[in-house]
Amino acid sequence: MEKIKVAAISGFTVLSAWMGILAVPVYLLVVTNVIDYATGIAASICRKETVSSYRGIRGIIKKVCMWLLVAVGAVIDILAAYAAEQTGITLPFGYAAASLVAVWLICNELLSILENIAQTGVQLPPFLEKMISYLKTQAENLPSGGEQK
Repeated sequence: MEKIKVAAISGFTVLSAWMGILAVPVYLLVVTNVIDYATGIAASICRKETVSSYRGIRGIIKKVCMWLLVAVGAVIDILAAYAAEQTGITLPFGYAAASLVAVWLICNELLSILENIAQTGVQLPPFLEKMISYLKTQAENLPSGGEQK
């Protein structure tokens, strides 16, 4: 058991060092993904819907694609840093696009978690209900180009 602990901690440490500043948003995204998945299953049960493996797999695929979006943001950041370096410019930030993508996805996951919890019958605090309503309205009013009106 001790070897498993050492291997897990070593792997986590290497992964954190490799991701650098991007580690915290990525870990938070994974945590919110797991919580959203679990609360989604609970909400389905409370709605008396059948929980199917097909829908479950689709949900997992969606979560993996979220991680891939963060990876795409990281590639954009790496390319921007490389291009800037080739022109003699030093960028004062690292992984800006990837971090923004991760934060945006985390916010969406948090909204989904709150909606799932509400569907289980748990009363949300009024300020959270107002925030959800406001954010949904704002998201629905975005033009297809992603710019706010």
